[in-house]
Amino acid sequence: MDSAVLLDLLGNENRRRILRLLATKPCYVTEISEYLDVSPKAVIDHLRKLEEAGLVESTTDDQRRKYFRIARSLRLEVSVSPYGFGAKSAYPAKNSLDMSGRCPHLSIEVPDGSGTTGDLAELAQEFARLQDLDRELSLAQRWVQGRVEDALAEIDERLGGQADSRFFAAVIAAVVETDGTPAAVADEVGARESTVEDALRRLSDVGVVARDADGYRVR
Repeated sequence: MDSAVLLDLLGNENRRRILRLLATKPCYVTEISEYLDVSPKAVIDHLRKLEEAGLVESTTDDQRRKYFRIARSLRLEVSVSPYGFGAKSAYPAKNSLDMSGRCPHLSIEVPDGSGTTGDLAELAQEFARLQDLDRELSLAQRWVQGRVEDALAEIDERLGGQADSRFFAAVIAAVVETDGTPAAVADEVGARESTVEDALRRLSDVGVVARDADGYRVR
């Protein structure tokens, strides 16, 4: 789902409160209306928008009463800093996803599932373990974000506050990963070659990279 659409939907406080309620149990319109203290008509309008976006779904019971519930899990991440703004959304990966080699910078113990009986005590232990892992990953993400901002701040200091520090960081990394020619760097960062050439000249002027035969290298 498009992150911008999600941000627009969740920008409404009542829709956020509806989702918070539905995260505890399925509810019908009257329940939601009483919880929010708003008219059923307004609730129906909010639910329609959430349903169109695929965030909620409805079922009808034997008494023909329509219940609404959250359709599926979804994660939305928003990043705001002096160096950029971004939002991304993702659905949880399937259990069959092989994590081997996907996170080379992290050490994650993935149980093989052998001997699992589905006992409630074992499931509760697994849930607690995964909650701990989620907290650790959140802490690691905050640490990485801090180091990213430190690196971008240093690039800004070297190049001046008006520089696009993320772009220059990508160019420097591309010089390391490629043969250092403007064409190869441009292809790596997805920018016009002329733009990359200007960036490389500026990086050369401040002593970050040096001309080397047909390309550049990091000093």
